[in-house]
Amino acid sequence: MRYSIIVPVYNRPDEVDELLDSLTRQTFKDFEVVIVEDGSSSPCQDVCKRYADRLTLRYLLKRNTGPGLSRNYGAERSNGEYLIILDSDVVLPEGYLAAVEQELSATGADAFGGPDKAHASFTDIQKAISYSMTSFFTTGGIRGGKKKLDKFYPRSFNMGIRRDLYLRLGGFSKMRFGEDIDFSIRIFESGSRCQLFPTAWVWHKRRTDFRKFFRQVYNSGIARINLEKRHPGTMKLVHLLPTVFTVGVIALILISAVGRAMMYYDAPHWRTWYLVCALPWIPILLYCLLIFIGSSISNKSLKVGLLSIPAAFVQLMGYGFGFIEAWWKRCVRKQDEFTAFEHNFYK
Repeated sequence: MRYSIIVPVYNRPDEVDELLDSLTRQTFKDFEVVIVEDGSSSPCQDVCKRYADRLTLRYLLKRNTGPGLSRNYGAERSNGEYLIILDSDVVLPEGYLAAVEQELSATGADAFGGPDKAHASFTDIQKAISYSMTSFFTTGGIRGGKKKLDKFYPRSFNMGIRRDLYLRLGGFSKMRFGEDIDFSIRIFESGSRCQLFPTAWVWHKRRTDFRKFFRQVYNSGIARINLEKRHPGTMKLVHLLPTVFTVGVIALILISAVGRAMMYYDAPHWRTWYLVCALPWIPILLYCLLIFIGSSISNKSLKVGLLSIPAAFVQLMGYGFGFIEAWWKRCVRKQDEFTAFEHNFYK
């Protein structure tokens, strides 16, 4: 068996249906699928049964331990030479596995990852969120773009690795968030060859509204501090930019508010205070314009371009607030990872 596709699932039967359907359409056929049901209250077993005659598929049921340990559970029971880790909310183009095979033949990589794209059927909000997570103007391109400010670390929505290396490294850790980056860092530290496969992309649905998206990126900000604690020296300038952006936006808004208040309290100098009120909004509005133009061109939609503005601010400031909370708890108050975030992650 060439590939084992490992998919942890928690209450996502409809998503699993779409993913399995896309797997039946792959032009490369030497693979198995291992679905790991992570203690779901809405299981996908019936969905899996419908594909039993079209795919080499195994359905595994276990108690809830989170996605990382569920991937390990599936990996230990797989047969493929390479393991491909996917999230349940992705859909594969029919040439995905063929692209992986071609890239591996060319590079001989030990581990790899691919980028993600927005499908035409995604909602406008999903397209806006996808843009905010992949644009050079928001994430620095570190999630799979060609232009990037840091090396590429495979993510769990589209990650591949030799099975023997996976088992030797112990798979994913008990981290509830950031466990894929932790694993990628350990892959690099082992001296293994880890590469971006730009042609092995997936459609990734991500979150369906801004509230859920905020929680996701907030947790990612927390995870970055936890990753630095586990792997000192891995934090780069690009990882600080969302926090700098968050603090900067708040500072500009506060300066503007002071200027507005002083227009009334110091009426003789209202023109000066008007400038203090207005000027801080110029960089914010210029950034909004940059996002709007970039997303509108990329998505060929003015509506998605407009929605990408709040998506970008949610992405950057959600991450920034999570980063600040984790810095306070882990670096200032010296709490350990599990004590600091027991309520968030480890209930």
